[in-house]
Amino acid sequence: MRIAASFLYARKMFFSRDKFSEQNHGRKSLLGAMLCIGISLIPLVSVLVVSDGMIEGMMGRIIGLSSGHLEVRFSARSDTLKNYDDFISTADRMLKIEGVEQAFPEIQGTALAVGLKVRTGATVRGVDPEIFTKNKSYQKLFQIVEGETNLSESNSCVIGEYLAKNLDLHTGDTLRIINVSIGSGSRVLPKFTTYKISGIVSSGYQELDALWVFIPLKKAFESMSINTAQYLISMTTADPFSSELYKIRRALKNEVAGFGEGDAIEGANVYSWQELNSSQYANFSSTQILLLLIMLLIVIVASVNVASALIMLVMERKKEIAILRSTGATSGGITLSFIFTGMACGLGGILIGIPVGLLCAVNVNSIITFAEKVVNLFARFFYLLANHNLASFRNVSLLDPAYYIQDFTINIPFGKLFMITAGTLVLSLIVSAIPAIKAGKEKPIETLRKI
Repeated sequence: MRIAASFLYARKMFFSRDKFSEQNHGRKSLLGAMLCIGISLIPLVSVLVVSDGMIEGMMGRIIGLSSGHLEVRFSARSDTLKNYDDFISTADRMLKIEGVEQAFPEIQGTALAVGLKVRTGATVRGVDPEIFTKNKSYQKLFQIVEGETNLSESNSCVIGEYLAKNLDLHTGDTLRIINVSIGSGSRVLPKFTTYKISGIVSSGYQELDALWVFIPLKKAFESMSINTAQYLISMTTADPFSSELYKIRRALKNEVAGFGEGDAIEGANVYSWQELNSSQYANFSSTQILLLLIMLLIVIVASVNVASALIMLVMERKKEIAILRSTGATSGGITLSFIFTGMACGLGGILIGIPVGLLCAVNVNSIITFAEKVVNLFARFFYLLANHNLASFRNVSLLDPAYYIQDFTINIPFGKLFMITAGTLVLSLIVSAIPAIKAGKEKPIETLRKI
C-alpha cells in the first residue's frame, strides 16, 4: 500500500459524509477533537503575544526612563563629584566614546515629599533641565498630564501622576522635599527644600514612575549629599539589545580605567541595563514561562481527544479495514492512514487556534474593556438585589491600568509560533500512534467472519 493510497484513505475518513449513522460518530469525534485543539491554542497564542509585547513595553520604559542603556556610577570617594563642572565634563567625555549617542548626568536619592495634608516617600532625580526634550525615550514615553516639563527655574520640579494624586497637588502648587545629609561626626542632618510644580507626567506604567520627582541637576548637586545620593551618567546607544552594546561597554570601561585619552576616573564603574535590571527581567520572564506552561498543559489535555476519536473511528471502520487488508493493503499502510488522520486533526486545530489567538491578542484591551462592562453590569444588579445604595458602588477593574501597560506594540513572534505549530503536530502524531497501530494490527479474517 503506497503512501498516496494511505493519504487518500485518510482523506476519505476525515472528509467523507457517510449516510449511515454508525459511520458518522467517529468523524464527528474527530471534528470535536480538532475544535478542542483550536480552542486550547487560542489562549496559548494570546498569552505568548501579549506577554511578549508587555515585557518589551515594560523593559523599554525601564531602560529608557530609568537605567539607560549603559551607566557610569560613582562612589562617594570619587574626585569627579567634588565640583559640578567636573561632573558635567565627565559626561561630555563619555559622549566621545564611539557608539554612545547621548549622555545625561543624573543624581538620584530618596526623600520625604510633603503635600498640603499628606507625606510620602519619593525618589528625587536631579536631571538636565532639557532632558524631556533632548532624551528620545523621554519624548516618546512620557505623557504630559498637566502643565509642562519645564525645569529652567532652579526651584521648579516635575512629578509623577500617582504622586500628584497621592499628595493632592497640581501644577503651580508648592512641593516640599525633606532629605538628609551626613554632617561632621556622622551626624544625620535633615534638609528642607521647597519647589514649585511646573508639570505632571506619566509613563503609562505606574510601578515605574509612581514616586518620581524631577528637579534641576545643579539644584540637586547643591541640595543632595554625596553620601546619601547616587551620582551617575546615563547613556543611550543605537540599540540596547544589540551585541554592539558589549563593545561600547568595554570601551567605556577602558576610558574609566584610564586606557583611553584621559586620566582614570576614581570610584567609577560601568554597568549595562542587563546588570541593573536583571531581577525585573528575570521576574517578567519566569512569569511568562509559568503562564505558557499552564496553557501548554491545556493543549496536551485537548490532544488526548484525538486519540479517543481515532479509537472510535477504528471501531467504526473495522469492516473497511478488513476489506482493504484482504485486497492487499498492508498493515503499515493502514497505520499510516490513521496517523495522517490524527495529524490532519491537529493541523485543523492549528488553522483555527493561531489566527483567532492573534486576533484576540491584537484586540486584548477591547476584550478586557468589554469583559469589565459585563462584570460591572452583573455586579450592579446583585448590588441592588442586596438593597445597597447604587451611588456607593465602585466599578470592578479586572486589570488595573496603573499596574499593566495598556499601550504596547504587538510583534508577532514567528519563530515561537512555528515552534507551537511543530509541537502541536508532533503531539498529534504521538497521541495518534497507539490507535493507528491498533488499526494496522486488525485481523481481517476475524472481522469478515462476523459480517
